[in-house]
Amino acid sequence: MKRVAVSHIQKGDQLVEDVTTKLGGILFYKGTILQEREIEILTAFLVNNVIVEMEQEEEEVSDEKLSILNNDLTYEYQEVFSFIKKVFLNVHTDHIPLLEVRTKLESLISLIDQYNILSFSPPMKDTKDYYIHKSIKVSMTSYLLAKWCDLPQKDWIQVSISGLLHDIGNTKIDPEILHKSWRLNSEEIQEIKKHTIHGYHILKDVKGINEGVKLAALQHHEKSDGSGYPLGSDKNKIHLYAKIVAVADIFHAMTSNKNYKEKISPYLALEEIQKLSFGKLEPSIVHTFIKKITEFQSGSIVKLNNNMIGEIVFFDQNNPTRPWVNVDGQIINLDQKRDLYIEQYLKKNK
Repeated sequence: MKRVAVSHIQKGDQLVEDVTTKLGGILFYKGTILQEREIEILTAFLVNNVIVEMEQEEEEVSDEKLSILNNDLTYEYQEVFSFIKKVFLNVHTDHIPLLEVRTKLESLISLIDQYNILSFSPPMKDTKDYYIHKSIKVSMTSYLLAKWCDLPQKDWIQVSISGLLHDIGNTKIDPEILHKSWRLNSEEIQEIKKHTIHGYHILKDVKGINEGVKLAALQHHEKSDGSGYPLGSDKNKIHLYAKIVAVADIFHAMTSNKNYKEKISPYLALEEIQKLSFGKLEPSIVHTFIKKITEFQSGSIVKLNNNMIGEIVFFDQNNPTRPWVNVDGQIINLDQKRDLYIEQYLKKNK
């Protein structure tokens, strides 16, 4: 018996208790065997989680992983994931239900205080869902960046929508190319690059989003020095929303598993983004991003790339990705020990 998010139900699982609607009506009775239709109904009625008897015993889950799976943010994230996946699948046969998109996103953003950019890692069952997962994480990170960069509050949710929809143009890319399990050739790369233009055309007539959201879809791969695509625009012509989404997009692309490439450490990703602030990304946004997500790291428990576990005891604000780490009483200065780096943020030491 286990409480699980609706998105984690397996066909054949059996309800241990009745499931009711928000108005108190019985949706399904105790003992119901859940199949695809029942799971779709639970999703449609916005049921977050249920208690089930598992058809098959699952592998034992660590206490830390269980706490991640059971927190409110992950439940809400999975609700947004299921909804946005359907929106993307139907975008060429139906309108974008923007009011519902915004409502779902606002519910997720209401839990933003639970979101740790360095450690949040919702389960991804299928690497073909990579772009959906990345879009949601980019949305959440973009919201925080808009807030941290002191944009007017009215812009925060619009920037978040920009992050959510920035890759919507991928829905017009050949799936065999988009989900290819090895590196793309030059012709396929050029095809992928068209997603920016496709995205702009999908969004350009959508009511309820501002021009910044549409331009973020078009410009999130542009670079400050004019070396990006699709138009080779320089920093003076790139919309602020696109500059914010670009930083979040690169970070989550680097720290997410893809078909052909494994994720890298978030700390190494930050170092790469720092390098890109010289001519490629907006320096002020990069500086704010790195500063904000590392400023409270003293006392954090981390795993190094040699599998040693330690606690961050000091960091230099000028070099926040390479702090001093206490491992079993030995202080390791990662700025001096360049062969070592933080592989994974584990938790904040209480």
